[in-house]
Amino acid sequence: GKKPLRQKIVEELKHYYNGFHLLWIDTKVAARMVWRLLHGQVLTRRERRRLLRTCADLFRLVPFLVFVIVPFMEFLLPVFLKLFPEMLPSTFETESKKEEKQKKKLNAKLELAKFLQETIAEMAKRNKADTG
Repeated sequence: GKKPLRQKIVEELKHYYNGFHLLWIDTKVAARMVWRLLHGQVLTRRERRRLLRTCADLFRLVPFLVFVIVPFMEFLLPVFLKLFPEMLPSTFETESKKEEKQKKKLNAKLELAKFLQETIAEMAKRNKADTG
């Protein structure tokens, strides 16, 4: 069924609250990592990726805040998200968007694997013809 307007607004507010809360937590963790880097410790690959993602999220937050601060501009947010899908920080993504990204990555990997298999099969045929 269709949800009432009040429920939709409450869900959106909860979504933004949770997104800002997660971004705050990521920022605190990233600050600790930067502190460790400044004191000569080495980050793991996973920590480095998380630090880069958090920094990118903080840079994406600047244009996103314009939509939150300027009155009634949040109504234009879906239009801008269609034009610039990577504009939102990662903590604000919905589950459906995450699943869609994973499906795209999986399809790309499958296409690459298929291409590599065909290439190897062709090279094997060519080598067999050369030696035979």
